[in-house]
Amino acid sequence: MPDLKLRFCGIDYSNPFVLAASPCTDDDEMVARAFSLGWAGAVLKTTSVETEVVNLAYPMMSGLDYAGQRLIALQNIDLISEHHVDVVEKRIVRLKKEFPDKVVVASIMGKSQADWQSLVRRLEAAGADMIECSFSCPHGMPEKGMGSTIGQNPELTELNARWIKEAAKKIPVVIKLTPQIADITAAAAAVKRSGADGVCAINTVKGIIGVDIDNYAPLPQVNGKSCIGGISGPAIKPVALRCVAEIARKVDIPITATGGISNWRDAVEFLLLGARNLQLCTIVMQHGFRVIDDLVDGLDNYLGRQGIARVEDLVGRALPNLVEHSQLPRGHKALSALVADRCLKCGRCYLACRDGGHQAINLGSDRLPIIDKEKCVGCGFCAAACPVDGCLYMQLQTT
Repeated sequence: MPDLKLRFCGIDYSNPFVLAASPCTDDDEMVARAFSLGWAGAVLKTTSVETEVVNLAYPMMSGLDYAGQRLIALQNIDLISEHHVDVVEKRIVRLKKEFPDKVVVASIMGKSQADWQSLVRRLEAAGADMIECSFSCPHGMPEKGMGSTIGQNPELTELNARWIKEAAKKIPVVIKLTPQIADITAAAAAVKRSGADGVCAINTVKGIIGVDIDNYAPLPQVNGKSCIGGISGPAIKPVALRCVAEIARKVDIPITATGGISNWRDAVEFLLLGARNLQLCTIVMQHGFRVIDDLVDGLDNYLGRQGIARVEDLVGRALPNLVEHSQLPRGHKALSALVADRCLKCGRCYLACRDGGHQAINLGSDRLPIIDKEKCVGCGFCAAACPVDGCLYMQLQTT
């Protein structure tokens, strides 16, 4: 059977799948249950020093549905854990005693050098396998200089990461990056210069999930008010994939990926673009810890079909095929092609090409699409708009 073990920042994981810092990991009983079901590790919900006031507001989440698909995105206005470091220390001791082979990562947030370093020393002493640092929360206490306030500034990122790494005597330090920055590789490079061991890409994307058009309040509503929050779920996967790939191409540093991973196929994509470790949250909150079965089985079967012995061998395989636009091949012609027996005759491709393309598709008397090969330039929009996988596809012809 394929080997699903991966090594990240010097630590061995039984499989690539880890629970991200979230409500899923804010209770040691929950984490213990996840470990017993097969998760390789967990990043405990971000903690702070005892003097930090964490003032949560409820409700704190709202979802986005689209075209019949439930929860393609989730907005949260959650903050770090209400449980301070004294509580998390005890949880780490308990989890490492019961699950010595599982990876327990302590996530921290501080507002001063003293806070950061105190958290690291205490959690390392408690037995944490790794420290993850949140430089990336899009809405969490920016007035205190915390969260993405740090992550958007490479100089602050390097300074804070250096403080944290100096305090860690034996265990690796990973910095969680924000996508709210013009060049995420600049932040990753700053982490590399600091001496920290790896990066996590990405945290949630800053956004507004929607507005109640009857009472004019953005969502989620807290007694009629709301604020900008963090968007997670399948909708942010393209952003996360791009960030992971950019870092993998330009900065020699291990990457743990998170952001929109919902199934084993998503997991494979992140691995192929350079991630060595995968963190999940929204899909777990929606479907429970047992999604690990589908993730592990799907990855295992995929490796078997591909004839690949180790998941390690997937890491970065797609990167050589990611090039600059000027380097894209141009010595061919692309044409739309139809698999007629799969066609629903819905006319979407006709409308898409007529009003969004090159008027290269007409409908026959039986409503079956007819492709004009002289007009078709091969843009691919018809295949994207078609509701049936494999009905329309792009056929490449060498010129």
